[in-house]
Amino acid sequence: MKKWLLLFLLLAGVLRAQWPLSAKAEISLVTCGPGQSELYSAFGHTAVRVYDPNLRLNMIFNYGVFDFDQPNFYLNFAKGNLLYQLATADWDRFKYHYLQEGRSIHEQVLNLDSAQAQAYFNFLMKNAQPENRDYYYDYFYDNCATRVRDGLIAALPEANIAFPEQSQFQPSLSIRGLCDEYLTYQPWGDFAIDFCLGLPMDREADAHIEMFLPDLLEASFADAKLTDGNGERPLVKETRIIAQDINQYERPLWNPMFFFAALLVIGVLLTIFFYQKPQKLRLFDFGLFFGSGLLGLFLMALWFLTDHKAAANNFNILVFLPLNIIFSISLWKGAIGGLARKYFGVLPYFYALLLASWLWIPQELHLAVLPFVALLILRSWYISYRYPKN
Repeated sequence: MKKWLLLFLLLAGVLRAQWPLSAKAEISLVTCGPGQSELYSAFGHTAVRVYDPNLRLNMIFNYGVFDFDQPNFYLNFAKGNLLYQLATADWDRFKYHYLQEGRSIHEQVLNLDSAQAQAYFNFLMKNAQPENRDYYYDYFYDNCATRVRDGLIAALPEANIAFPEQSQFQPSLSIRGLCDEYLTYQPWGDFAIDFCLGLPMDREADAHIEMFLPDLLEASFADAKLTDGNGERPLVKETRIIAQDINQYERPLWNPMFFFAALLVIGVLLTIFFYQKPQKLRLFDFGLFFGSGLLGLFLMALWFLTDHKAAANNFNILVFLPLNIIFSISLWKGAIGGLARKYFGVLPYFYALLLASWLWIPQELHLAVLPFVALLILRSWYISYRYPKN
């Protein structure tokens, strides 16, 4: 009963003063392995456990919580201004959730003395209060994993915590490359990231940046050193395997490459069958170029109208040209002339040049886009040469 009463006081935010931990208290980094139920779960999760048997305290501090009921939730989500928060929970409830999903749970007990454990606990308690708990989430630079690392450093200014200077992947991968490693079983999620996020994703993920991934934060903590008045020692005192991943995943057959390759095959067959009847394909061509232009407008909105930093400088816009919307309207009647004919006359050469320079584009574009570019070349050439004049 005492345990639940104390926990209730914590969760309610009533206990605001410093609460002394006993000498047996442990503070741990908890790393939950990747899952495939949702896109975000594929990257795993990080939390902090505070366990004190003398106080019957066993709680989790979780930086990965957001509230659907917050004002303007969907607008903030779209604009990249989504508020996340540091929430507290009972350890057993937290553990049960991940055990139910069959995901791994690793616990690294931090090698802190009593004063350091107390200082970090006080830091977490202060930041879990309603007036302090919210923060603007960033996928790669300010998330549930980086908040734990940065908070530990901030809470222990007298201790020198040295993380490894060499990245866990050798040679170092880009941020996009790291995401690819974790999205093997979610090809559409991988495509969505490659499509929506631009050149900032191709920045090299050094040892500091790559810790946005919980698994790599765990590995960095395992190699980190803490130096204080007692000398140098490992940051992690003990590692416990609470649960192993018991899931077996299969890569889905329906993936972006299959989809766009099938679309190219359909486009080629339609071009052959209706080569002498261009107006038979006017709706197909309208949908193709209008849709590609609409996607281009979406990329521009992400780039210029939101605070999603990683969506800037997106070279996918060279494939999904917003101008395609304007000139696709002329395809509706199956006849073009004037500026539209000139536009579609230039388009196949533009896309061919894009294919020729593919390897030199600074942003890594998803390979599934290649057959789509080939289809745009084919149909824009056909339109410019076979569509009648109006």
